[in-house]
Amino acid sequence: MTKQTKILGGVLAGIALGAVVAMVISSDKNSDLKDKVGDWFCDLFDKSKDKLAGVADAVKAQADRIKA
Repeated sequence: MTKQTKILGGVLAGIALGAVVAMVISSDKNSDLKDKVGDWFCDLFDKSKDKLAGVADAVKAQADRIKA
């Protein structure tokens, strides 16, 4: 794993942990906060997948240039 991948994985793990803690701390009465945190986390996860796909494409392109 590259340094960037490790950093991104650590950041995502921290965000996930923060979202879980926020949901646990919030009361059952405030389900709106739970919905917002859940939606925010899902959006963040989708954006991260897009960025990782871009990184994977860049790595594949660089590997093809090296092979050629």
